[in-house]
Amino acid sequence: MTDLTDIMGNWGPTIVAAAGATIVAAAGIKLTVLDSWYFNLRKPSWQPPDWLFGPAWTSIFICEAASAVIGWEAIHTAGARALLVVLYVLNGVFNIIWSYYFFHMKRPDFARREIPLLWLSIVALMVMLKIYAGWAWLFLMPYLLWVSFAAFLNHTIVRLNAPFAGRA
Repeated sequence: MTDLTDIMGNWGPTIVAAAGATIVAAAGIKLTVLDSWYFNLRKPSWQPPDWLFGPAWTSIFICEAASAVIGWEAIHTAGARALLVVLYVLNGVFNIIWSYYFFHMKRPDFARREIPLLWLSIVALMVMLKIYAGWAWLFLMPYLLWVSFAAFLNHTIVRLNAPFAGRA
């Protein structure tokens, strides 16, 4: 059976994981428009400064890519590897959808409803990594904690600014 290592050498999994993280990050950046709508939202005093989000997400994506490479290398069956890839792709899709709802559609209320899917996709990856790759699941802990915090922040922004229907 041919896999990434056969095709791309020892760097194959690393290249694919880095590319996947970069694609998700780029989509999130493209969708994140900090315009007058965003700056006029009422936000809690405890929201981190806007400049912190970039470094936080960069660290999260590095950790996520590292966990993907460790998981790929630890798993030796095609079915489990395929499931790992599917879980990472789903997680990336849910991550992008959140940015789309919050920033592009300007609907933090929709984004808040989508967060449980994003959160569960992280937990599913953590469980799979725990089973197949031991401690690799710990690389996703910052991501889970950040999304948990973001969920509370998102909820608070909705509470402070609702309703959103018809806003643009």
